[in-house]
Amino acid sequence: LPFESMMHLHAEVGGAVDSVVPITVREFRVDDEKCWDDFVRACPEATFFHLSGWKGIIERVFHHRTRYLLAERGDRIVGVLPLAEVKSRLFGHAVTSLPFGVYGGCAVTDQAAIAPLHAAAATYAESTGAAHLEMRNRFAREPGWPRQDLYVTFRKELLPDAEANMNAIPRKQRAMVRKGIKAGLASEIDETVDRFFDLYADNVHRHGTPPFPRAYFAELKRVFGDACEAMIVVDAERRPVSGVLSFYFRDEVLPYYAGDYTTARDLAANDFKYWELMRRACERGLRVFDYGRSKRGTGSFDFKKNWGFEPEPLQYEYQLFKTDRVPENNPLNPKYQLMIRTWRRLPRPVVNFIGPYLVRSLG
Repeated sequence: LPFESMMHLHAEVGGAVDSVVPITVREFRVDDEKCWDDFVRACPEATFFHLSGWKGIIERVFHHRTRYLLAERGDRIVGVLPLAEVKSRLFGHAVTSLPFGVYGGCAVTDQAAIAPLHAAAATYAESTGAAHLEMRNRFAREPGWPRQDLYVTFRKELLPDAEANMNAIPRKQRAMVRKGIKAGLASEIDETVDRFFDLYADNVHRHGTPPFPRAYFAELKRVFGDACEAMIVVDAERRPVSGVLSFYFRDEVLPYYAGDYTTARDLAANDFKYWELMRRACERGLRVFDYGRSKRGTGSFDFKKNWGFEPEPLQYEYQLFKTDRVPENNPLNPKYQLMIRTWRRLPRPVVNFIGPYLVRSLG
């Protein structure tokens, strides 16, 4: 037979075998780490938050129970679903894919794996007594499930030339970047998260949000190594003014946590920061700049749009068990406004001490 005919026959036989061999779902085992991560890195639907390293971080730092599920057809992994249970008197009881991540849900190479993975997740969530199951999908999976229309993501392909990327930034934001350059700002890559944490903690305090513990960022760096990078912007006197902790996955960069001092505004340090990250990513040959998640109607949303990024709605889907409405555990909820105003007035040492106990329940 000609080669093309042989390949066509092979595809037909493979499809027939797949239709006979059922998909099974089982729980992640310790020796699955390599095959899980190999699958995630090869699966077009997977994200940085599907990597197995998050499992240990969520368990060790936040002390939440996890349930990682693999879907297999025969001896082939065809889908994964990371889950974690977050139980809080203040914010409720949920099983989520994935808390502390902006993306999650199923990552599959066989669409038939979605239904059994969701069924196994629902069974697990109900067994814990959770009020709901949350899937932080980039794309819609379950048309019949309630959905939250609050979050969007901003992603854009990088051009191969740094100057072309600079020229692609809208004029007003480009002027801010150039202002930072003229002010003598520079970027440095840190091997530790210490300087970044100080910038981050100062920033979240001003916004009335409890900080993650320093140990969380140190653990991210330890587990993900060079795929987790702290970049610090320093002024002309080499004093830190702004910083960002970014994740690298395949050919993408995702600036994920950020912080600054109040001095950053007059120096345009935040615009300079994201330009420097973009420039460095371009020089590394990366293809996608993922500006990350924002809530509609916020300053973060407007800032990213002003950079020329278009919002893509995130399809966060829910299966409700002990509630009749999608949860609203976010700072835009009016019931949290008094808490936010009070938090801003507390001394920094107090919020750094208490904050980690609160933030572990936010997910």
